[in-house]
Amino acid sequence: MGPKIGRATFFVTAMMFFAVLALDIAIPTLVLCTMALSTWLVSLDLPVARKHGGEAA
Repeated sequence: MGPKIGRATFFVTAMMFFAVLALDIAIPTLVLCTMALSTWLVSLDLPVARKHGGEAA
């Protein structure tokens, strides 16, 4: 294997490693942000969601 092919192989391997590393950080971040947003939306005190005393369930 020549030096050019070896360097190209190393470069592509390094690029793939760091691309996967970035996804390994970004995807859990998106999941946690979605979970936090859904918790925040559920905990809002919306007037539509309130039930009044005499209404049937």
